[in-house]
Amino acid sequence: MEIRLEGTGGPEGWPVPGCPCASCGRLAPGHRRPASIVLDGRVRLTDARPPAGYVIRRTADGCEVTGPGGDRLLYAVGPATGSPARDADAPFDVVLMDLPDRPERLGDLRRRGRVTPATPIIAVHLGHRVPAESELARRLGFWGATAVPDETVVDTASVRAASVEAAPWVRPRRTLLLGGSRSGKSEEAELRLAAEPEVTYVATGPSGGDDPAWLARVRAHRERRPAHWRTVETTDLASVLSGGPGTSLIDGIGTWLAAVFDECAAWPDGTPAASHRAALDRVAERCDALTAAWRGTRARVVAVTDEVGLGVIPATPAGRLFRDALGRLNQALARESEDVALVVSGRVVPLPL
Repeated sequence: MEIRLEGTGGPEGWPVPGCPCASCGRLAPGHRRPASIVLDGRVRLTDARPPAGYVIRRTADGCEVTGPGGDRLLYAVGPATGSPARDADAPFDVVLMDLPDRPERLGDLRRRGRVTPATPIIAVHLGHRVPAESELARRLGFWGATAVPDETVVDTASVRAASVEAAPWVRPRRTLLLGGSRSGKSEEAELRLAAEPEVTYVATGPSGGDDPAWLARVRAHRERRPAHWRTVETTDLASVLSGGPGTSLIDGIGTWLAAVFDECAAWPDGTPAASHRAALDRVAERCDALTAAWRGTRARVVAVTDEVGLGVIPATPAGRLFRDALGRLNQALARESEDVALVVSGRVVPLPL
Protein backbone atom coordinates (compact mmCIF):
# COMPACT_ATOMS: atom_id res chain seq x y z
CA MET A 1 0.00 0.00 0.00
CA GLU A 2 1.37 3.42 -0.98
CA ILE A 3 0.63 6.19 1.52
CA ARG A 4 1.02 9.78 0.35
CA LEU A 5 0.98 12.31 3.18
CA GLU A 6 -0.02 15.38 1.19
CA GLY A 7 -0.43 17.36 4.40
CA THR A 8 0.70 16.50 7.93
CA GLY A 9 -0.65 19.51 9.83
CA GLY A 10 -3.81 19.93 11.85
CA PRO A 11 -7.18 20.94 10.39
CA GLU A 12 -5.84 24.45 9.63
CA GLY A 13 -2.22 23.46 9.09
CA TRP A 14 0.80 24.67 11.02
CA PRO A 15 1.11 27.62 11.38
CA VAL A 16 -2.56 28.41 11.61
CA PRO A 17 -3.26 31.41 9.36
CA GLY A 18 -3.56 34.58 11.42
CA CYS A 19 -2.71 32.87 14.71
CA PRO A 20 -0.58 35.15 16.96
CA CYS A 21 0.86 32.36 19.17
CA ALA A 22 4.61 31.83 19.54
CA SER A 23 4.48 28.38 17.94
CA CYS A 24 2.87 29.70 14.76
CA GLY A 25 5.09 32.79 14.77
CA ARG A 26 8.21 30.65 14.54
CA LEU A 27 7.21 29.11 11.20
CA ALA A 28 6.80 30.30 7.64
CA PRO A 29 3.28 30.12 6.16
CA GLY A 30 2.44 26.72 4.75
CA HIS A 31 5.09 24.91 6.80
CA ARG A 32 2.69 21.98 7.26
CA ARG A 33 -0.51 21.92 5.24
CA PRO A 34 -3.82 20.57 6.62
CA ALA A 35 -3.88 16.80 6.99
CA SER A 36 -4.54 14.93 3.77
CA ILE A 37 -3.77 11.23 3.30
CA VAL A 38 -4.12 9.39 -0.02
CA LEU A 39 -3.71 5.63 -0.42
CA ASP A 40 -2.47 4.12 -3.67
CA GLY A 41 -3.26 7.36 -5.47
CA ARG A 42 -7.02 6.80 -5.34
CA VAL A 43 -8.34 6.43 -1.79
CA ARG A 44 -8.67 9.30 0.67
CA LEU A 45 -9.14 8.43 4.31
CA THR A 46 -12.08 10.81 4.35
CA ASP A 47 -13.90 8.85 1.62
CA ALA A 48 -17.28 7.60 2.80
CA ARG A 49 -17.19 4.60 0.45
CA PRO A 50 -13.79 3.14 -0.39
CA PRO A 51 -13.32 1.38 -3.74
CA ALA A 52 -13.41 -2.40 -4.05
CA GLY A 53 -10.52 -4.17 -2.38
CA TYR A 54 -10.25 -1.75 0.54
CA VAL A 55 -11.85 -2.32 3.92
CA ILE A 56 -12.21 0.67 6.23
CA ARG A 57 -13.37 0.00 9.76
CA ARG A 58 -13.80 2.73 12.35
CA THR A 59 -13.05 1.47 15.84
CA ALA A 60 -12.16 2.89 19.21
CA ASP A 61 -8.53 2.72 18.07
CA GLY A 62 -9.14 4.88 14.99
CA CYS A 63 -9.70 4.40 11.28
CA GLU A 64 -8.40 0.93 10.38
CA VAL A 65 -7.69 0.33 6.70
CA THR A 66 -6.88 -3.00 5.07
CA GLY A 67 -5.64 -2.78 1.50
CA PRO A 68 -6.03 -5.24 -1.39
CA GLY A 69 -2.72 -6.89 -0.50
CA GLY A 70 -3.64 -7.30 3.17
CA ASP A 71 -1.52 -4.38 4.40
CA ARG A 72 -2.98 -2.77 7.52
CA LEU A 73 -2.94 0.94 8.35
CA LEU A 74 -4.24 2.72 11.46
CA TYR A 75 -5.14 6.39 11.22
CA ALA A 76 -5.70 7.52 14.83
CA VAL A 77 -6.91 11.10 14.89
CA GLY A 78 -9.63 12.71 16.97
CA PRO A 79 -11.77 11.20 19.74
CA ALA A 80 -11.69 7.46 20.33
CA THR A 81 -15.08 6.56 18.88
CA GLY A 82 -16.43 3.64 16.87
CA SER A 83 -16.90 -0.06 17.43
CA PRO A 84 -14.75 -1.86 20.01
CA ALA A 85 -11.31 -2.78 18.74
CA ARG A 86 -10.44 -6.46 18.47
CA ASP A 87 -7.15 -7.09 20.25
CA ALA A 88 -6.82 -10.43 18.48
CA ASP A 89 -6.36 -8.66 15.13
CA ALA A 90 -2.89 -8.70 13.59
CA PRO A 91 -0.59 -5.75 14.35
CA PHE A 92 -0.68 -2.78 12.01
CA ASP A 93 1.92 -2.34 9.29
CA VAL A 94 1.96 1.46 9.68
CA VAL A 95 0.35 3.81 12.21
CA LEU A 96 -0.44 7.47 11.51
CA MET A 97 -1.35 9.09 14.81
CA ASP A 98 -2.08 12.43 16.43
CA LEU A 99 0.56 11.91 19.09
CA PRO A 100 0.66 15.43 20.58
CA ASP A 101 -3.01 14.99 21.49
CA ARG A 102 -2.96 11.69 23.38
CA PRO A 103 0.35 9.81 23.26
CA GLU A 104 -1.03 7.35 25.82
CA ARG A 105 -3.12 5.84 23.00
CA LEU A 106 0.13 4.55 21.51
CA GLY A 107 1.09 3.02 24.86
CA ASP A 108 -2.25 1.24 25.03
CA LEU A 109 -1.84 -0.09 21.47
CA ARG A 110 1.58 -1.42 22.41
CA ARG A 111 0.21 -2.98 25.57
CA ARG A 112 -2.44 -4.83 23.55
CA GLY A 113 -0.03 -5.99 20.85
CA ARG A 114 -1.59 -3.95 18.03
CA VAL A 115 1.68 -2.03 17.70
CA THR A 116 4.98 -3.94 17.88
CA PRO A 117 8.61 -2.79 17.90
CA ALA A 118 8.58 -3.29 14.12
CA THR A 119 5.57 -1.01 13.52
CA PRO A 120 6.53 2.41 12.09
CA ILE A 121 4.76 5.27 13.90
CA ILE A 122 4.32 8.54 11.99
CA ALA A 123 2.96 11.62 13.75
CA VAL A 124 0.24 13.58 11.92
CA HIS A 125 -2.20 16.41 12.71
CA LEU A 126 0.77 18.46 13.88
CA GLY A 127 0.13 21.99 15.00
CA HIS A 128 0.56 24.70 17.56
CA ARG A 129 -0.24 22.47 20.53
CA VAL A 130 3.53 21.87 20.37
CA PRO A 131 5.79 24.93 20.92
CA ALA A 132 8.21 24.16 18.08
CA GLU A 133 9.41 21.51 15.65
CA SER A 134 12.43 20.90 17.88
CA GLU A 135 10.16 20.13 20.84
CA LEU A 136 8.05 17.86 18.64
CA ALA A 137 11.16 15.90 17.65
CA ARG A 138 12.21 15.63 21.31
CA ARG A 139 8.85 14.20 22.35
CA LEU A 140 8.64 11.81 19.41
CA GLY A 141 12.05 10.48 20.39
CA PHE A 142 10.65 9.49 23.78
CA TRP A 143 7.66 7.83 22.12
CA GLY A 144 9.52 5.88 19.42
CA ALA A 145 7.83 7.79 16.59
CA THR A 146 8.82 10.15 13.80
CA ALA A 147 7.47 13.11 11.82
CA VAL A 148 7.84 13.52 8.05
CA PRO A 149 7.45 16.53 5.72
CA ASP A 150 4.38 17.12 3.60
CA GLU A 151 4.27 15.11 0.37
CA THR A 152 6.21 12.21 1.87
CA VAL A 153 5.33 8.90 0.24
CA VAL A 154 5.50 5.75 2.36
CA ASP A 155 5.17 2.22 1.02
CA THR A 156 4.09 -0.25 3.69
CA ALA A 157 6.32 -3.05 2.41
CA SER A 158 9.51 -0.96 2.26
CA VAL A 159 8.88 0.90 5.51
CA ARG A 160 8.18 -2.38 7.28
CA ALA A 161 11.46 -3.83 6.03
CA ALA A 162 13.34 -0.67 7.01
CA SER A 163 11.79 -0.77 10.48
CA VAL A 164 12.92 -4.35 11.04
CA GLU A 165 16.48 -3.47 10.00
CA ALA A 166 16.62 -0.24 11.99
CA ALA A 167 18.38 0.07 15.34
CA PRO A 168 16.12 -0.69 18.31
CA TRP A 169 14.36 2.08 20.15
CA VAL A 170 16.92 2.96 22.82
CA ARG A 171 15.90 4.83 25.97
CA PRO A 172 17.99 5.67 29.03
CA ARG A 173 17.57 3.24 31.89
CA ARG A 174 17.72 5.84 34.68
CA THR A 175 16.41 9.39 34.28
CA LEU A 176 16.44 11.98 37.07
CA LEU A 177 14.31 15.11 36.58
CA LEU A 178 14.91 18.01 38.95
CA GLY A 179 12.88 21.17 39.37
CA GLY A 180 11.32 23.56 41.80
CA SER A 181 7.71 23.66 42.93
CA ARG A 182 5.25 23.87 39.99
CA SER A 183 8.14 23.74 37.52
CA GLY A 184 6.48 21.09 35.35
CA LYS A 185 8.83 18.25 36.35
CA SER A 186 6.04 15.75 37.01
CA GLU A 187 4.37 16.56 33.68
CA GLU A 188 7.72 16.07 31.92
CA ALA A 189 8.18 12.67 33.55
CA GLU A 190 4.69 11.59 32.51
CA LEU A 191 5.24 12.88 28.97
CA ARG A 192 8.42 10.84 28.58
CA LEU A 193 6.65 7.61 29.49
CA ALA A 194 3.26 8.32 27.91
CA ALA A 195 3.72 5.88 25.00
CA GLU A 196 5.04 3.00 27.12
CA PRO A 197 2.90 -0.16 27.18
CA GLU A 198 3.24 -0.75 30.93
CA VAL A 199 4.15 1.81 33.60
CA THR A 200 4.06 1.59 37.39
CA TYR A 201 3.50 4.99 38.94
CA VAL A 202 5.19 4.97 42.35
CA ALA A 203 3.67 7.61 44.63
CA THR A 204 5.84 8.32 47.67
CA GLY A 205 3.83 11.20 49.10
CA PRO A 206 1.08 11.19 51.70
CA SER A 207 -2.48 10.37 50.67
CA GLY A 208 -3.63 13.85 51.68
CA GLY A 209 -5.78 13.12 54.70
CA ASP A 210 -8.32 15.93 55.03
CA ASP A 211 -6.23 18.64 53.32
CA PRO A 212 -8.41 19.86 50.38
CA ALA A 213 -5.49 21.48 48.56
CA TRP A 214 -3.33 18.35 48.72
CA LEU A 215 -6.24 16.10 47.78
CA ALA A 216 -6.92 18.29 44.74
CA ARG A 217 -3.26 18.06 43.74
CA VAL A 218 -3.26 14.27 44.04
CA ARG A 219 -6.48 14.07 42.03
CA ALA A 220 -5.02 16.24 39.26
CA HIS A 221 -1.99 13.93 39.03
CA ARG A 222 -4.22 10.85 38.80
CA GLU A 223 -6.43 12.34 36.10
CA ARG A 224 -3.38 13.24 34.02
CA ARG A 225 -2.03 9.70 34.00
CA PRO A 226 -3.04 7.10 31.37
CA ALA A 227 -5.81 4.79 32.53
CA HIS A 228 -3.77 1.64 31.90
CA TRP A 229 -0.93 2.68 34.25
CA ARG A 230 -0.65 0.93 37.60
CA THR A 231 -0.26 2.98 40.79
CA VAL A 232 1.68 1.86 43.86
CA GLU A 233 1.92 3.94 47.05
CA THR A 234 5.08 3.04 48.93
CA THR A 235 8.30 4.37 50.43
CA ASP A 236 10.12 1.07 49.87
CA LEU A 237 11.84 2.29 46.72
CA ALA A 238 14.75 -0.13 47.08
CA SER A 239 12.31 -3.02 46.61
CA VAL A 240 10.64 -1.31 43.65
CA LEU A 241 13.99 -0.81 41.92
CA SER A 242 15.11 -4.36 42.66
CA GLY A 243 11.95 -5.96 41.30
CA GLY A 244 13.25 -6.85 37.85
CA PRO A 245 12.62 -5.31 34.42
CA GLY A 246 9.72 -2.99 33.78
CA THR A 247 9.10 0.75 33.69
CA SER A 248 8.45 2.90 36.73
CA LEU A 249 7.85 6.58 37.38
CA ILE A 250 8.82 7.65 40.91
CA ASP A 251 7.20 10.86 42.11
CA GLY A 252 9.08 11.82 44.01
CA ILE A 253 12.39 11.61 45.82
CA GLY A 254 11.72 14.66 48.02
CA THR A 255 8.50 13.26 49.50
CA TRP A 256 10.26 9.90 49.94
CA LEU A 257 13.03 11.54 51.95
CA ALA A 258 10.52 13.45 54.10
CA ALA A 259 8.80 10.12 54.86
CA VAL A 260 12.16 8.56 55.75
CA PHE A 261 12.85 11.43 58.18
CA ASP A 262 9.49 10.67 59.78
CA GLU A 263 10.13 6.91 59.95
CA CYS A 264 13.60 7.42 61.45
CA ALA A 265 12.44 10.16 63.86
CA ALA A 266 15.25 12.32 62.45
CA TRP A 267 13.67 15.76 62.63
CA PRO A 268 15.36 18.06 65.17
CA ASP A 269 12.89 18.16 68.03
CA GLY A 270 14.98 18.62 71.13
CA THR A 271 15.95 14.95 71.56
CA PRO A 272 19.42 14.25 73.00
CA ALA A 273 22.25 14.85 70.54
CA ALA A 274 23.37 11.21 70.54
CA SER A 275 19.85 9.98 69.72
CA HIS A 276 19.50 12.53 66.95
CA ARG A 277 22.85 11.53 65.42
CA ALA A 278 21.74 7.90 65.46
CA ALA A 279 18.51 8.88 63.69
CA LEU A 280 20.43 10.79 61.03
CA ASP A 281 22.68 7.77 60.55
CA ARG A 282 19.56 5.70 59.83
CA VAL A 283 18.46 8.26 57.24
CA ALA A 284 21.89 8.11 55.61
CA GLU A 285 21.69 4.30 55.49
CA ARG A 286 18.30 4.49 53.74
CA CYS A 287 19.70 6.99 51.23
CA ASP A 288 22.72 4.75 50.57
CA ALA A 289 20.41 1.76 50.06
CA LEU A 290 18.30 3.75 47.60
CA THR A 291 21.39 4.84 45.67
CA ALA A 292 22.66 1.27 45.50
CA ALA A 293 19.28 0.02 44.26
CA TRP A 294 19.16 2.84 41.69
CA ARG A 295 22.64 1.90 40.46
CA GLY A 296 21.81 -1.79 40.21
CA THR A 297 18.27 -1.66 38.85
CA ARG A 298 17.34 -3.67 35.77
CA ALA A 299 14.18 -1.62 35.27
CA ARG A 300 13.67 1.54 33.30
CA VAL A 301 12.91 4.30 35.78
CA VAL A 302 12.18 8.03 35.66
CA ALA A 303 12.33 9.79 39.02
CA VAL A 304 11.19 13.29 39.93
CA THR A 305 12.98 15.24 42.65
CA ASP A 306 13.10 18.76 44.04
CA GLU A 307 16.06 20.96 43.21
CA VAL A 308 16.96 22.52 46.54
CA GLY A 309 20.03 24.57 45.69
CA LEU A 310 18.41 27.59 44.04
CA GLY A 311 16.12 28.91 46.78
CA VAL A 312 16.66 30.96 49.91
CA ILE A 313 18.31 29.37 52.94
CA PRO A 314 15.54 27.70 54.99
CA ALA A 315 14.66 29.60 58.12
CA THR A 316 14.41 26.57 60.39
CA PRO A 317 16.95 23.93 61.46
CA ALA A 318 14.62 21.21 60.14
CA GLY A 319 14.43 22.93 56.75
CA ARG A 320 18.21 23.29 56.49
CA LEU A 321 18.74 19.69 57.54
CA PHE A 322 16.30 18.39 54.93
CA ARG A 323 17.73 20.63 52.20
CA ASP A 324 21.24 19.34 52.79
CA ALA A 325 20.16 15.69 52.90
CA LEU A 326 18.11 15.97 49.68
CA GLY A 327 20.90 17.85 47.93
CA ARG A 328 23.36 15.08 48.75
CA LEU A 329 20.89 12.39 47.64
CA ASN A 330 20.19 14.20 44.36
CA GLN A 331 23.91 14.32 43.63
CA ALA A 332 24.32 10.62 44.37
CA LEU A 333 21.42 9.62 42.12
CA ALA A 334 22.56 11.97 39.35
CA ARG A 335 26.00 10.34 39.33
CA GLU A 336 24.33 6.99 38.66
CA SER A 337 21.93 8.27 35.96
CA GLU A 338 22.30 8.13 32.21
CA ASP A 339 19.96 11.11 31.79
CA VAL A 340 19.57 14.12 34.10
CA ALA A 341 17.61 17.29 33.34
CA LEU A 342 16.43 20.42 35.13
CA VAL A 343 12.86 21.60 34.49
CA VAL A 344 12.26 25.35 34.80
CA SER A 345 8.87 26.88 33.95
CA GLY A 346 8.06 23.89 31.79
CA ARG A 347 11.32 24.21 29.83
CA VAL A 348 13.75 21.30 30.01
CA VAL A 349 17.46 21.93 30.41
CA PRO A 350 19.61 18.79 29.91
CA LEU A 351 22.44 18.41 32.42
CA PRO A 352 25.19 16.50 30.55
CA LEU A 353 28.34 15.20 32.17
